Amino acid sequence: MVEEMQIRNYAARTIRNYTESISRLALHFRQSPELLETQQIKDFIHHSYYNQKLSVSSVNQLISALKILFLGVLGREWDNISIKRPKREKKLPNILSREELTRILSLTQNRKHYCIFSLTYSAGLRLNEVTNIRFPDIDAARMQLKVRYGKGSKDRFTLLSNRVLKELRDYYREFHPRNYLFEGAKRGEPISHRTVQTVFKQATKRAGITKDVSFHSLRHSFATHLLEQGTNLRMIQQLMGHTSLKTTTVYLHVSHIEPSQIKSPLDNL
Repeated sequence: MVEEMQIRNYAARTIRNYTESISRLALHFRQSPELLETQQIKDFIHHSYYNQKLSVSSVNQLISALKILFLGVLGREWDNISIKRPKREKKLPNILSREELTRILSLTQNRKHYCIFSLTYSAGLRLNEVTNIRFPDIDAARMQLKVRYGKGSKDRFTLLSNRVLKELRDYYREFHPRNYLFEGAKRGEPISHRTVQTVFKQATKRAGITKDVSFHSLRHSFATHLLEQGTNLRMIQQLMGHTSLKTTTVYLHVSHIEPSQIKSPLDNL
């Protein structure tokens, strides 16, 4: 199964997540997954979702992994397996206000952590993307940041803030990272996701923010604030690396646009 996904050029993280999903299924029944019947699989999904409170995205991840196993590895017909995907929950993202972001950054004394937060917000990065940035990805001449192997193994260009670029230069003179822009305790290795999430949680606590936000809220805030300042939705889609514009339109529901600031097209005729 791993070989099949490597041939399809799946990201290493996706391969790990898919194989772990199948392993949990096999361990639950103490049986090879190829011997499991459809009803057993459905029972496991029901147990995971209702008893173990597995998220909808995790259930869909398991179904995607099963599809690869049965179609790509075992050569079975997927249509014969009546396993339906659950409907996704339509939850709106939690957004940090500009004032809240200012408090977070102003109270973050560690230069590395400050640069991680500010770069993530200023460029709309995912956690995996910011931890994997290398120095050649920073294009100071064009003021762009190249995001390599984003979601779906797709590269893209996003914004590079003048303010962040200055901070990154000061950061480099202090830390002298070797391979990755933000390295962890082990030289040459990227900082771990858990560390970034922990220090961000501590930062929000220092800033007195009680709303339910996560490190990913920095990315959501980037898109929402761009929309509020009049940036075209299609441009935000490209900067965020969304395959579908429908994914980007969620920010229409959380943005605060003052009607008095909108000018009628008739006035421009």
